[in-house]
Amino acid sequence: MGKVYLVGAGPGDPELITLKGLRCIQEADVILYDRLINNELLNYAKPNAELIYCGKLPGFHLLQQETINHFLVKYAKKGNVVTRLKGGDPFVFGRGGEEAEALVKHGIQFEIVPGITAGIAAPAYAGIPVTHREYGSSFAFITGHRKNGEEDSHKWDALARGIDTLAIYMGVKNLPYIQQKLLEHGKNPNTPVAFIHWGTFRAQKTVVSTLEFAAETAAKEKIENPTLIIIGEVVKMREKISWFEQMNIDERLLVSEGI
Repeated sequence: MGKVYLVGAGPGDPELITLKGLRCIQEADVILYDRLINNELLNYAKPNAELIYCGKLPGFHLLQQETINHFLVKYAKKGNVVTRLKGGDPFVFGRGGEEAEALVKHGIQFEIVPGITAGIAAPAYAGIPVTHREYGSSFAFITGHRKNGEEDSHKWDALARGIDTLAIYMGVKNLPYIQQKLLEHGKNPNTPVAFIHWGTFRAQKTVVSTLEFAAETAAKEKIENPTLIIIGEVVKMREKISWFEQMNIDERLLVSEGI
């Protein structure tokens, strides 16, 4: 019997993976990986490792979750070291809990290897701390879409009034609904909002708006997934400490000037 590692690959910058996560890639006989991992990480795999792409585009899954679970069990039962490589953290909207359940059901040994989630890393790279003594002492991770179209169970009053910073994953499609609910439940329409597209990747782009005009701004700027949405006063800090995108601009200028 083999073993499965459920590994968080981090938010995109390949240097943000943990040492343990990197070791799991290097030792794996089989790697099942998602769309949002940085493919540079696969360069650390053994030459003979089998690489299986699991897809997971918004609204379309190349491999359904049940199929992924089946593969994890199948390859482990053949005696392989299997690494399930997931963007961010496997237990933050990564369905790692479902995969761990399937492994327990079939008696497969496994380990969970946490990863840096986009809800913290993407705003950090955009110059936005999710907490700040002047602007916010609480934050929440929220999924922006619902399973099978079911009614969501968000407690909008608590989110609007009780949480300083909201980090919304996969929320672009349902942004008008999210905006409406927060405003209905008393969230200040002037609350700053940041859209962070491809967070921590070199292609990262950040657009800032307010809650009142969030959906309008997203449409105008053609914001698409993968985008993390940050709602809260902490977004104001971007004006002072934005660093990553500016660093990339400076690097491009140096290259264009031949320096």
